[in-house]
Amino acid sequence: MKISVLGAGAWGTALAMAAAARHDTLLWTRDAQQAAQMRAQRRNPRYLPEVTLPAALHITSDHAAALRHAHDGLLVIATPMAALRERLAALPAGQAALWLCKGFESGSGALGHEIARELRPGLAAGVLSGPSFALEVAREQPTALVAASSDAALCDAAVQAFHSDSLRVYRSSDPVGVEVGGAVKNVLAIATGLVDGLADREDLPHRPGLNARAALITRGLAEMTRLGVALGARAETFMGLSGLGDLVLTATGDLSRNRRVGGLLAQGLPLAGILAQLGHVAEGVYSAPTVWARAQRLGVQMPITQAVVEVLDGRLEPVQAMRQLMAREATREA
Repeated sequence: MKISVLGAGAWGTALAMAAAARHDTLLWTRDAQQAAQMRAQRRNPRYLPEVTLPAALHITSDHAAALRHAHDGLLVIATPMAALRERLAALPAGQAALWLCKGFESGSGALGHEIARELRPGLAAGVLSGPSFALEVAREQPTALVAASSDAALCDAAVQAFHSDSLRVYRSSDPVGVEVGGAVKNVLAIATGLVDGLADREDLPHRPGLNARAALITRGLAEMTRLGVALGARAETFMGLSGLGDLVLTATGDLSRNRRVGGLLAQGLPLAGILAQLGHVAEGVYSAPTVWARAQRLGVQMPITQAVVEVLDGRLEPVQAMRQLMAREATREA
């Protein structure tokens, strides 16, 4: 199988490495200098410097060549959410595609499948998601993902492309649920980072602990599910890899950029400085306002998401956000 991965960030690079072990794989980056550097050094020094790229992995900055390579194979879009529309618009007629990005598009508030439906009605498209830090995939540490599409053949192609001894790929026919899980978990990871950061604040008389973290993750999953069902997803999807699985990983893992954002905000650092320090995209920062806006339009209650938005906007301090959530009126769990 021929596979093209569009986007040489950490996740795109890691997945291309996994595919190159068994398939003819081409990794595309828009930056010609980055492509030349990666070919020469067999590393991605900007996004994934810890691992060596396999000799079999081809690297290019020629977009047309990357599209031609995947013509009879599989095309994977690994750009940030902000670039998904551009990449989908450039697809040749009849080209199927999977994307890896997790989030809602800024401005339109659209999920990936909604962008694809707008630009290319009838396109065989879907999402590959799940609990996965790029570095662990690149190191061939055991990982499980889910390929979701209404096109069963595309899910089968994803399994054929990536399923291996270290990477397990499940199929799903609920791309809406898988996309909502991937988008909302980033926002909830910021919230968990805020709680963990406050736990380290010795100036607070009643610091949150592990109890608070567990409660936040659990109630965050309830928020995620409510929004997903309102958007047409199946509730059971959120108990799977792209819902509960990705939420637990991103909310508790030390490699999580979104969790790190929350932790640094709790320490009093300004958001602009935090994002500059990260050097990578933390999708939850950009998704949070859109998640909250879509929830409001649908009449879905998402108090944790609302608190994250208000902290990111500077309207609430992290301590105030925690107190606001704890002061909510008691209600039924389900």
